[in-house]
Amino acid sequence: MEFTQERVATLHDLTGRVPSVPTDRAAVVVPMTGRDHDTVAAERLLSALEAVSPGRVIVALRAPQDRAGRIADWIRGFDLPVEVLWCNADPVLSLLDERGLDGAAGKGRDVWLALGPAAEAGEYVLAHDADSRTVTRADVERLLFPLHRGFDFAKGYYARVEDSRLYGRLCRLFFVPLVRALRAGRDAPVLAYLDAFRYALAGEVAMTADLARAVRAERGFGFEVGTLGDAFDHAGFSGTAQVDLGRYRHDHRPVSGSAGLADMSEAVAGVLGRVLADRGIDPGYGTLRDRYRETAEGLIRQYGADAAFNDLSYDAAEERAQVAAYADAITPPGPDDRLPAWSAVDLDPAEVRAASERALAAPTTTA
Repeated sequence: MEFTQERVATLHDLTGRVPSVPTDRAAVVVPMTGRDHDTVAAERLLSALEAVSPGRVIVALRAPQDRAGRIADWIRGFDLPVEVLWCNADPVLSLLDERGLDGAAGKGRDVWLALGPAAEAGEYVLAHDADSRTVTRADVERLLFPLHRGFDFAKGYYARVEDSRLYGRLCRLFFVPLVRALRAGRDAPVLAYLDAFRYALAGEVAMTADLARAVRAERGFGFEVGTLGDAFDHAGFSGTAQVDLGRYRHDHRPVSGSAGLADMSEAVAGVLGRVLADRGIDPGYGTLRDRYRETAEGLIRQYGADAAFNDLSYDAAEERAQVAAYADAITPPGPDDRLPAWSAVDLDPAEVRAASERALAAPTTTA
């Protein structure tokens, strides 16, 4: 147990206390796909939300037409002020197309669609992934606490230790060493900001409604990194906190294959490249892969020592193989297809909600 402070305020779980916060002033966004339906993790999260009574819950649902209605009915069965926003419904997609906002679908796009309505529904906006099997009501209250204390942005952090192994591989073997390799020899405040987070890729964040309206959204897996870039601009070091959420058990992805960690590393690298490009920082791509590998090698030695200290199994060769796979992702970013901030878009949240409601009311969604 320790109480070290980073460049951003770090709130530790030192006593097990659950702070008292006005949850009724918060709107909670839960991105959910069809595969999350009726899972232990999703049910646990919705049950935890029942216990804290938020002002509004908006489930950003991406599901096929023949299942969306059943999933929506299941979600509405919880004792919550819940609204299902069917993100890939035809009327919603048509609306986005009309406003010039069409493009690739993904978690980031879904969360962004819900941020507009959430910012209207609550003073605070909290986003929480639906794949944690260990979430409790305390996590929600702890995430909201920094906002109640005057911070603008808060991110959760946690230990990913399961089955006597270290997980959180994409963050600790790719994002952290890549950011540290970029920081070396550069006095760039945004890189110091990114390096201050203990779990920068965590999907559990809270922000003021004003910040939620200001966030530009990466459409896919890089949403968390892009959000940090905008949080740096709008909240900065002094307006940011990170909160200890203990240990989390999440579903694990393979390194290779569709939607595996290697694919995710490409998205993360691209978004990080855009964060730097926005601020005029040259990453030095010609040598960056070598600098990343060197930094990652030092961390592997440290992780190995930590694992041995805790009597955890650790396969350094496997970790190095992952680093080699992730290194291939380090390339300049592709075209910028970010969604604009809600404060800068010609779209009313009520229009998105109405389009979703029409689609869910159609008979084909409940077939």
